[in-house]
Amino acid sequence: MAPPMNTVRVAAPISSRRSLEVSLAAVIAVGVILIFWSQQRYPALLKKLHAGTSVKVAGPISFDELLKVTPDMPTPTRVMRTSVNWLYTNRFGMYFALPFGAAMMTLLAGMAAPKRFSTAAGNVVCGAIAGAPMGVCTNCATPVAQSLLVGGASTRLTVAAMISSPSFNPVVVAMAFVLFPLPLAAMRVVVPALLLVALPLLVPENELVVKTLEVPMIGEAMFPRLIAFCGTYLRNLLRLTLLTLPWMLLAAVVGAFAAQVIPVYGTHLSVSVVGVVAVAILGTLLPVPMALDVALAYVLFHAGVPTPYVAVLLCTLGPVSIYSLSALGKQLGWQTGLRLGGAVALLGSVVGLIVMMFPIS
Repeated sequence: MAPPMNTVRVAAPISSRRSLEVSLAAVIAVGVILIFWSQQRYPALLKKLHAGTSVKVAGPISFDELLKVTPDMPTPTRVMRTSVNWLYTNRFGMYFALPFGAAMMTLLAGMAAPKRFSTAAGNVVCGAIAGAPMGVCTNCATPVAQSLLVGGASTRLTVAAMISSPSFNPVVVAMAFVLFPLPLAAMRVVVPALLLVALPLLVPENELVVKTLEVPMIGEAMFPRLIAFCGTYLRNLLRLTLLTLPWMLLAAVVGAFAAQVIPVYGTHLSVSVVGVVAVAILGTLLPVPMALDVALAYVLFHAGVPTPYVAVLLCTLGPVSIYSLSALGKQLGWQTGLRLGGAVALLGSVVGLIVMMFPIS
């Protein structure tokens, strides 16, 4: 791995480079992530892991059921209630993502240039390592990614972290190996790994931007600087919320509509090449919460859904979603979002075809 690029030379001493603001933003970011990990995310993930084969899902795209959904309800009602349940399930992830993302925006704004590696492989590997323990689904990772991209972070590092968080979290990977035969669990790891390998071809790198920093005058009072920092942080939080909320609501409605209109994600159909490709596209777009890809795939597997379809969903539900692809497309260009989504659907289709040709018992 190449060392971080040192492309910026700043004559001012480090003590004058907004050190207070940068330190406060870093403290907020670390505090938010430690509270999230210790109080919600890892206890919840470990609970699902310990449930083993008794793991259950409350809805087609959610673990929690705030509003009851029954088959006899009209389709608009079921879609609306499923959307609300999805938003409710993702609430803790967003409680983390928005304040953490705002802290990262504030932190990066206080740096002359975000650190990055000189090679594509370095950025991808660093992003994958940083994302694995984060413990959020691709939907909740999206606000964090948006904040990093706005701050000028490496696009490949950022997208790699988005993919790695739901795909390589150690607890979720352990769930896959506990619940599924070894070949299926291995595919669940190999597919996102191949996606990361191909990432330099799918996502263009942004240019390193050197920012002009406003250096505080020597002797400037501490209290005005704290007030200014709070104002900057709150503005970043509002900006990130406005950047995130429309796409999140769209993802909730589209995902709920697909889940309710297409029974069991279309897996009731007989196995065919067309069916595998259709399920791969659907799995790529559906926005599912953290670990629901593994839990839902197991529920379908245990219910007797054809194994090729289960394998496709197991490999495509996690890495991206219509929400993350839309948000990335907005910031990086729609071609980037289409390439990334197409790559996930293609890899999922290949997995389904392999399982068709070599059945797994």
